[in-house]
Amino acid sequence: MALRTIITAPDPRLKLVSDPLQEVDDTTRRLMDDMLETMYDAPGIGLAAVQIGVPKRVIVMDLAKEKEGEPKKPMFFVNPKLIWASDEKAICEEGCLSVPDLYEEVERPARVKVSYVDYFGKDQQLDADGMLAVCLQHEMDHLEGTLFIDHLSRLKREMMLKKLIKARKAAEREVAE
Repeated sequence: MALRTIITAPDPRLKLVSDPLQEVDDTTRRLMDDMLETMYDAPGIGLAAVQIGVPKRVIVMDLAKEKEGEPKKPMFFVNPKLIWASDEKAICEEGCLSVPDLYEEVERPARVKVSYVDYFGKDQQLDADGMLAVCLQHEMDHLEGTLFIDHLSRLKREMMLKKLIKARKAAEREVAE
């Protein structure tokens, strides 16, 4: 396993639509293992392959809270597809490893059903609600080139991007000194 670099907005690679995989093989599993290690190191609860510069339809997630004594519960989703979403909506504060240190409330369907291929290449379906539903939708958005800030008003989105650029420039100045 290896740590990968997480791309941050406004990098145009985050706007790429990810390609489906034809099969889950050892190369795909290595990618998922690297993604999981990168996500844990960040730390985060979800990561799409495009966030590490690989525009493939692959997501890893783990909603377990190790600090609270829960064991890790990694989840792997290859070629996930939303097959149903509830009319009921839920508002949840979201953040993103590609939009570091910025959070905002986003409205999404409260429940979803997703089909996908798992780590071992088996077809699966999952009914999700709560944080799992939010995280799945958030990560699946990445596969379409959409960030959570794209769900915000233009004004809020532009303010968040300005904050990101300002923070990046400040960090670059620190490194240069």
